[in-house]
Amino acid sequence: MITPDQVAAMIKAQMPDAQVQVQDLTGTNDHYQVTVVSSLFEGKNRVQQHQMVYGALGEAMATEAIHALALNTSTPQG
Repeated sequence: MITPDQVAAMIKAQMPDAQVQVQDLTGTNDHYQVTVVSSLFEGKNRVQQHQMVYGALGEAMATEAIHALALNTSTPQG
């Protein structure tokens, strides 16, 4: 299991300017909804933005510490 704070920290380690909100959807610390706002997403399409977040969470995703992840990503300008 991985806590919401750990999820946020992993994302911020790769995207220091990110504003991250993490919601545990089931109370089991393995199904999350994550919202990430970062200037690093500028010029990237939605798939590329999501790939960046998945990259930051790579180990947790690979070991299935995170079983399900719903992502919302955007730049500070929207």
